[in-house]
Amino acid sequence: MIRLPNAGGGVREYTPRPAPDPEPSEGTALTSRTVFSAAHVVADPYADTTPDSPAAVDWDATLAFRRHLWSHGLGVAEAMDTAQRGMGLDWAGAAELIRRSAAEARAVGGRIACGAGTDQLPGPADLMTVRQAYEEQLALVEETGSQAILMASRALAAAAKGPDDYLDTYTHLLRQASEPVILHWLGPMFDPALEGYWGSADLDTATDTFLEVIAAHPDKVDGIKVSLLDAQREVDLRRRLPEGVRCYTGDDFNYPELIAGEEPAAGGRFSHALLGVFDPLGPLAARAVRKLDTGDTEGFRKILDPTVELSRHLFQPPTRFYKTGVVLLAWLAGHQDHFAMVGGLQSARSLPHLARAYELADGLGLFPDPELAESRMRSLLTVYGVPR
Repeated sequence: MIRLPNAGGGVREYTPRPAPDPEPSEGTALTSRTVFSAAHVVADPYADTTPDSPAAVDWDATLAFRRHLWSHGLGVAEAMDTAQRGMGLDWAGAAELIRRSAAEARAVGGRIACGAGTDQLPGPADLMTVRQAYEEQLALVEETGSQAILMASRALAAAAKGPDDYLDTYTHLLRQASEPVILHWLGPMFDPALEGYWGSADLDTATDTFLEVIAAHPDKVDGIKVSLLDAQREVDLRRRLPEGVRCYTGDDFNYPELIAGEEPAAGGRFSHALLGVFDPLGPLAARAVRKLDTGDTEGFRKILDPTVELSRHLFQPPTRFYKTGVVLLAWLAGHQDHFAMVGGLQSARSLPHLARAYELADGLGLFPDPELAESRMRSLLTVYGVPR
């Protein structure tokens, strides 16, 4: 029995579930869907840093977590929002992360795609400077042999005067790319600085611009990652994609239905996945998609539908702080030895929020060792003064 704090004050008693039956780990590739987990970074807790100083990363633990994801057959989406790009991890740290993870992927045969953006820019910049920053990062990602994800750019959002500036910038970048890339549309709920991306706050107008970019160079676009937390908009968008261009859902609220897809009578379209919530859900996500590999949609939904409550909790507003819950669960599950984050972001969620994340994750059987998870949660509660 463990005493957990309530959001409205007071505490409640919770009995952790027993250890789950071990599930066999299958490292073979998933066949019916391409699935990337956007992975977090593990901070070095012994580094003498401040929230404003460059991130100190525990490279061994960070790479070990990626090997964990690859061992289940998942791809790794590296140096993305989940890795705290722009929220504790600067471009120098992200570049090192990309190099190290790409080398590890080659060593173990894991699939990897890496974020290329403009976060090396120190402040406001004109469009030419934004383009050059993108080019620098795209070149580094391609030099490592990784697939590139062209991330949404705060600098471009600030510099662009309208849709034509997005069209010109992305058209140039797609011409420069040596291999097909994934385009990334991150909504303002994840980053308020991206409000009005693609040249308009009206999402219908923005969607038209987005699709115009893709239509101009479909051979250079492997797919699109959409993180707008709007399932119907994603369904409508993927119906309009050119043949051969994939939709990778980034919707951490509605992912089971989007990955499962439409009935054949409705077109049979579906989304692949590039999700931050598949960091803590990695083994469950892989097990679910293997059901789809055999045509068992019902089995897929039976595994993944119960995880949505946890995901919606982790990603509740302010959504950009979801990384705190992700790292908490990695610590409780034994993937790292501490609950410290780069930029000090472990303080970004309240204790009641973290307690509920623990409770929901335990209920799903996400902790290989529930006793370890309980012990670690107790230590966190003690720090906050929760009575035993």
